[in-house]
Amino acid sequence: MNVLIRIELLKLRTVRSPWLLVSAAPLLVVAGISGLVMSDKKPLGPAEQSGALAHVGLAALFMLLFGILAVAGEYRHRTITDTCLSTPARGRVVTAKIALCAVLGALSGVLSGLVGVAVAAAWWADKGASFAWGDSGMWTTVGGGIAENAAFAAIGVGVGALIRSLVGAIAVALAWIALVEGIVGQLVGGLARWLPFNAGRALGAGAKALAAGTQLLPRWGGGVVLAGYTLLFAAAAIAVSVRRDVS
Repeated sequence: MNVLIRIELLKLRTVRSPWLLVSAAPLLVVAGISGLVMSDKKPLGPAEQSGALAHVGLAALFMLLFGILAVAGEYRHRTITDTCLSTPARGRVVTAKIALCAVLGALSGVLSGLVGVAVAAAWWADKGASFAWGDSGMWTTVGGGIAENAAFAAIGVGVGALIRSLVGAIAVALAWIALVEGIVGQLVGGLARWLPFNAGRALGAGAKALAAGTQLLPRWGGGVVLAGYTLLFAAAAIAVSVRRDVS
């Protein structure tokens, strides 16, 4: 398995587009924190720190696309055939992709978290506010955002393996987040909290958002639900990849 993971990493290193997504994730965090501070006229405090660092979790959208590219990109460029010929045990190949993307998603979350904390501290200093480095709520939010990035990277692998078409997989993923969860969230609030993106929001949300957001699960509940979706997509991706022809 370690050899397969190293091979998958080597393949990813030869492709530019996934790493553009990794580079864009911290930029989203910087833009989100800056926009929040500039638009919020209230005094900055620990609760606002937690809310600002919740943008680390929102960067998981890029990790979802990263995971899709790791699989559907191979089908698009026809390299999946060589992969399956060199390693006929397709279940192990998909498992290696899931494990690698989850680790890379977590590392991307760590990078986004470090950048986010640095930017938030700079804004707090610019506004003359004291930045509470020891605030547990802020660090819990960052940790939840890192876990959210890892989970959605793994889910992205599942989506890419199930749909295979790169454009189709990305379109379905974005449509689900923007339309399905958005519409369900407006029409059936009790159901929306159990869907993947909203479960991720609960895991990586700030303390203020969890207190005010009646549509969100508690953080631990969001983590359990998101872990369940991750395992479900992983199992489905392995099962389909083993049975379906690669051509």
